[in-house]
Amino acid sequence: MTRPPVRTGVPGAAGTAGAVHFSLLGPLTARRDGRELPLGPRKQRLVLATLLARPNTPVPVDVLTDAVWPDDPPRTARKNLQVYISAARALLGPGGDGGTDRLVHGCGGYLLRIAEGELDTLRFGSLTRAGRAAAERGDLPGAARLLREALDLWEGPPLHDLRDSSGVADEADRLEARCLTVYEDWAEAETELGRAAVAMDGLRDLVERHPLRERLRAAWMNALHQSGRQAEALAVYDDYRQLMARELGLEPSPAMAALYRSMLGRGREVRRPAAPRETPSRVTLPAGTGAFTGRREELHDLLDVLGGGEERVVVVSGPGGAGKSALAVRAAQLLADPFPDGRVHVRVRGEDGTARGRAEILAELGRWCGVAEARAELPSGANADAPASAGGLAVLAEAWQEWQARHRALVVLDDVPDEASVRGLLPRSGKCAVLVTARGQLPGLAPVHRIALPPLADGEALELLGKLIGAGRLRTDPAAALRIVRACGGLPLAVEVSGMRLAVLRHLPLAEYADRLDDPSAALDELVAGDVSVRHRIASGWRDLADGDRWVLGRLAGLADDGCFTLDRATVALGCGERAAIRAVEALIDAGAVTSPAGEVTAHAALYEVPRLLCLFAREQEAAGDQREAGEQEAAGGLTGAPAAPALSPG
Repeated sequence: MTRPPVRTGVPGAAGTAGAVHFSLLGPLTARRDGRELPLGPRKQRLVLATLLARPNTPVPVDVLTDAVWPDDPPRTARKNLQVYISAARALLGPGGDGGTDRLVHGCGGYLLRIAEGELDTLRFGSLTRAGRAAAERGDLPGAARLLREALDLWEGPPLHDLRDSSGVADEADRLEARCLTVYEDWAEAETELGRAAVAMDGLRDLVERHPLRERLRAAWMNALHQSGRQAEALAVYDDYRQLMARELGLEPSPAMAALYRSMLGRGREVRRPAAPRETPSRVTLPAGTGAFTGRREELHDLLDVLGGGEERVVVVSGPGGAGKSALAVRAAQLLADPFPDGRVHVRVRGEDGTARGRAEILAELGRWCGVAEARAELPSGANADAPASAGGLAVLAEAWQEWQARHRALVVLDDVPDEASVRGLLPRSGKCAVLVTARGQLPGLAPVHRIALPPLADGEALELLGKLIGAGRLRTDPAAALRIVRACGGLPLAVEVSGMRLAVLRHLPLAEYADRLDDPSAALDELVAGDVSVRHRIASGWRDLADGDRWVLGRLAGLADDGCFTLDRATVALGCGERAAIRAVEALIDAGAVTSPAGEVTAHAALYEVPRLLCLFAREQEAAGDQREAGEQEAAGGLTGAPAAPALSPG
């Protein structure tokens, strides 16, 4: 996206003399007291751009590595990153609170603490929020002024000097999408104020670059009409109608058609008619569980973030059985008012646990929102029943993006296996929101608000158990009840299965069932109620792991009875160097199989943990693998040898 027209000057945010001010809305630059600073070689600038694109948010080391070396990182990548980070620290200088470092390293990666006045993207977001708030209060002059100030921060295509890095290019595309939406807000405000001429040329240029974006078309039509150019305004609609029919096989939305009809035979008084809803509000949410308990902080966080409209994508992560789906559905049920155009739940995996295809998910979303499925023309001799071509999927994906840009709906994408499954489904602009649930943390998605589900606290787990077996029975032996929920590792599914089992086995004393769960060899066998099995759920997550990660998890699970371990013990168990052990452990943290401390702590001081039930399952798999190995050796004539382990660099 080129620099927005009608630039009136860059507003200066007050800052401390000698402070460094960064800009991403154009080429990456840094200035101190008006003087541009050298940012070093290209790889160093890529690291700095990636950190600045996610201010005040941990950036995983893998994300930084991919930004600098997208294809084949060298063996010295981590060491080189440390050099670039050190240079960034020197450039940033100390923070304002006691001279502490502003670039710190924790379990989630590197976190850059930066204030609004030090980074143009933060200033852009602040001005945008203030402008929209003014518009909601009815202060259109104030809204237009603040939104124009936000647009005036742009100095050209964002990060255009570093776009050959795919990671940086993704961040730049996100920034361009934000600018496009703000330009639409500003142009509509100016038209409402009778100043359509100031937005005219910019709207025409943007429509040429984004021909299917309906909101831009509507703003351009209104601006032309207000300027007395009615014939041109009607021609804009006719061009759009033909383009929609040719590219998507669709008609313009009812709101766009209503705007067109209102202009026929009218004068300049037409501005922006109230847009009728294109589709009725639709809700396709599964029934929530009656036993939903706890997660009060996480639910409050979800409602605040999604209801406030500040974030468009939220990722809720946790191991299988942590209650991610239940929490997401509960939040969606309570968010009817902020999302009047509907709330939909889509499972991204099939019944067998495998990922559904992009075409299938897009078709489901298209049916829900009323967007007809678009397919590219088949080549001669192609099978008409074959999946949509790449071109057809691209058109359908664009139609879905256009729908999201015009609506305010909430989409729950449940049980997402990886980033690639949802990256093209997330909104680029508008006020739709997507709530993603996943076992892993999906570190490659950004920017998102993240909520990691910890085990239930004892009180919450006991409350859940009491709902299933009755508060009276719980009170008969509170100590045994506490042993049960702790043996379940605070995993909501395991607590729920225990409650369902005890609700049927009314004769079984709580203490006896607690003894069964305390037995490592029997616990998973006890956590079965009808067709609901904790072992099966854990096995599904186990299959998601790569072979090497499964081997590492099996070794780590054998370190301690409670599943806890330090980096030093992991290094010994894996038989590799320290850096290789750190990478192996952090890969399991990303996958949701290992938990790490919530606060910042060095890798050596951290105490990591494999959740109890996953630990028991991993040990089962290790034992089964040893038995298979022994059987194969016996069948081969008594040859001996240890099972082969994945090659971990001693690094």
